[in-house]
Amino acid sequence: MWGGCWPAGPLRRSAFTRRLSVPISAPEALLTVRGLEAGYGKIGVLHGVDLHIAAGEVVTLLGPNGAGKTSLLRALSGLLPWSGGSARFGGLELRGVGPREAAQAGLVHVIEGHRVFTQISVTDNLLLAGYDLPRAERMARVEEALSFFPEIAAKRHEKGGALSGGQQQMLAVAQGLVRRPRLLMLDEPSAGLSPVLVDRVLNVVRELQARGTAVLLVEQLIEKALGAADRVYALAQGRIVLEAATSEADLPRRLERAYFGDDAVSPLEA
Repeated sequence: MWGGCWPAGPLRRSAFTRRLSVPISAPEALLTVRGLEAGYGKIGVLHGVDLHIAAGEVVTLLGPNGAGKTSLLRALSGLLPWSGGSARFGGLELRGVGPREAAQAGLVHVIEGHRVFTQISVTDNLLLAGYDLPRAERMARVEEALSFFPEIAAKRHEKGGALSGGQQQMLAVAQGLVRRPRLLMLDEPSAGLSPVLVDRVLNVVRELQARGTAVLLVEQLIEKALGAADRVYALAQGRIVLEAATSEADLPRRLERAYFGDDAVSPLEA
């Protein structure tokens, strides 16, 4: 059974050697990636990745475990060295740029898991996220970030470790919002959350889009991810195998073909 997530296991070679969609043009792309190659030491993980994201667009990145989704986000945010390719974020060339410079340019990466400081307060966690801003500006941004999550705003003076797992995930997202990102990259924000809290986080994604913020969402809950996004990329073994608008009527079938061939069961129907 799928359980709403991609299963582990080998993919058919024919599935990722052909692109199964016509590339979609994006006017005034905020992020443009061409031929990105990256990995860990001598182990290549990403192999010629191309993608684009427009300002204010929500894009979801799907794929099985080990496909390279997290590695792609790490490469874009400066946490993983590249071995080839190029990318531009606004007017900034990303290759060789570190996490601090990327974040200062407005590209913010909320990494998978509840990465919060457990021994300091919610407010101090958020203040640290804006460490390089003037204090008055930091406080204003903290209040702005908390406005998205009333659940943790009510606990602003409590230590991060006193929050539930779901509240810590909200705090991690709020840390990213303190930067007022132009592009927010979320790596599996639903991990470990109840369905109610998953919907709460995805509602924040929609609110951000309404304010003009672009979002790149890596998510295992396929239906929810597609429901929140304008477009989808599918990644398999470090290669983009599908690009499509989430409004396309035949998207479930195209996802089937991209990953498992023509005789597979749809992940959206299982």
